[in-house]
Amino acid sequence: MAEHDVKVTADKNSEITAEQLITENLDIWTTAIKQKSASGRGSSKKFSLHGIKKLRELILELAVRGKLVPQDENDEPASILLERIAAEKAQLVKDKKIKKPKALPEISEDEKPFELPKGWEWTRLTELAEIGPRNSELNDDSEASFVPMPLITTSYKGSHGSETRTWKEIKKGYTHFADGDIALAKITPCFENSKAAVFSGLINGVGTGTTELHVARPIPDTLNPLFILLYLKAPMFLKVGETKMTGSAGQKRVPKDFFANNPLPFAPLEEQYRIVAKVDELMSLCDALEAQTEASKSAHQTLVETLLGALLLPSADANSPELAESPECSVENGSEPSFDNSPERHFIESWQRVAEHFDTLFTTSASIDTLKQTILQLAVMGKLVEQNSNDEPAAKLLERIAIEKMGLWQQNIISKPKPNTAISTSETSFHKPLGWEWVRLEQLFNIIVDCPHSTAKFQDSGLLCLDTNSFKQGKLHTSKFRFVSQETFDKRNARLVPLPRDIVFAREGSVGESVVIPDGIECCLGQRVMLFRPSVQLEPEFLRLTISSKGALEKLLSIHKGIGAKHVNVRDMRAYLVCVPPKEEQRRIVTKVDELITLCDQLKARLSDAQTTQLHLTDAIVEQAV
Repeated sequence: MAEHDVKVTADKNSEITAEQLITENLDIWTTAIKQKSASGRGSSKKFSLHGIKKLRELILELAVRGKLVPQDENDEPASILLERIAAEKAQLVKDKKIKKPKALPEISEDEKPFELPKGWEWTRLTELAEIGPRNSELNDDSEASFVPMPLITTSYKGSHGSETRTWKEIKKGYTHFADGDIALAKITPCFENSKAAVFSGLINGVGTGTTELHVARPIPDTLNPLFILLYLKAPMFLKVGETKMTGSAGQKRVPKDFFANNPLPFAPLEEQYRIVAKVDELMSLCDALEAQTEASKSAHQTLVETLLGALLLPSADANSPELAESPECSVENGSEPSFDNSPERHFIESWQRVAEHFDTLFTTSASIDTLKQTILQLAVMGKLVEQNSNDEPAAKLLERIAIEKMGLWQQNIISKPKPNTAISTSETSFHKPLGWEWVRLEQLFNIIVDCPHSTAKFQDSGLLCLDTNSFKQGKLHTSKFRFVSQETFDKRNARLVPLPRDIVFAREGSVGESVVIPDGIECCLGQRVMLFRPSVQLEPEFLRLTISSKGALEKLLSIHKGIGAKHVNVRDMRAYLVCVPPKEEQRRIVTKVDELITLCDQLKARLSDAQTTQLHLTDAIVEQAV
């Protein structure tokens, strides 16, 4: 379809039917995906299927505009049906079964938002039903249904749950309804979320529920209540309803007059049933599309994690005597070992599989995030850059660090260093690369301390206080900075003043987020962070990557699994085992990580632009279709 010029009409010679609209735009409906800024309470999804959501809305809109099924000239016109409803309603008033409604003027041309198909008429819900009915014919001890707001769904079918109560418990102070009644949630955000129902299966046919409902009881056997429900859930009704809400923020409500009197497009009875059946059919197609799309995304992410996970399998220790004696390993002229059937060969083959399918693997935000995590993990495992036999081994570096720490102790700058504890093979998570050494964090950092255990009193301006909101993915976010007074600043720094090259690490909340304090920044520490001061012999950015790597966080968080909010503590961090490379390699790793993460961010930005275009395209198709 050139320039996505979509047309949908309801006559038998329609250029594109509703089914065609779905099937001929499958790629658009299923690929228009919106990333969420947060997953949301009670939900693990970090995306929403925007295209399918818009398709569902379009189906409802087409339904109530008469564009979903062809009209049949043999159907009794809605005008005759409305005359019959008016007569029956007048008789009910005469029999004192319902109250006489207030007379309303005819719907003017200005109030009609679009032209109706042949056989349809504009009306109001108050002309079709009793608004706000009451139940009376029930014994106090009889059972009835009670329906609180959480049991009313947002489903287009208007499904709901209920609780069993005695009538005397619930007959006063609640909204009354019966089987076949149509209800609309009137309070924000339930109204905007399309909470509405056609009640069915109520105990003894009656019930009561939340007071935040408007209820209409149709004149018996004159209409299909599910057709009216489609109107209450259609975007055309919800958008206007939002503009009519009254009350304060968080407590806004749709007025009863809007519910009862807003112009309603009314179809012939036979067509109402055809429309409801067609909506069922098309919504089932949407369900299938949604399930297929989510399954595809899940399978795609599983594939990405599996292929990238293969890169992280432990590699062999080049100094391992078992490996040196292996027939697959050969060492010539003092060079590094070469492997024909080694973990290094496995790594190369695993990367080749990723590289061959790179364009199809990294097509989602989640897959790119997984790639980023893998890059960081490869970095701290020594798999990101080549080792250089000319680099000074990490063992020599550790000797100098030990001397440095003793000097700081003698100057009363730090506490006396503790003797190094033995490291067993069972503690290590991979074989160390050439020139690397396993070491506990307390051997690398001169200081590891917790933040003050008090809440800082923030103000609009003043001195910088770094908390977990201030940094993300190794960068300071100035828009999130928070400030304190000089007095608070001095109190929080009484124990230790943060300095450039120090690492601030989130120990609660966004655990693992960290940043190296750059030159020119003066700050104190907020809550839920700890500070690491590395030896001057080390690259602080490499150490930041090490303590924030996926492997480190999984290990540290597992220690306190099930004990309150996820967190790590200073004692665990001091004892945590890392593999440290030569200083020259630390620098090469940091440079390579920066380069690769920048490429990932560029890839993610292009993906975001493409997704935004896809969302706009979806919205444009919907607008053209109605």
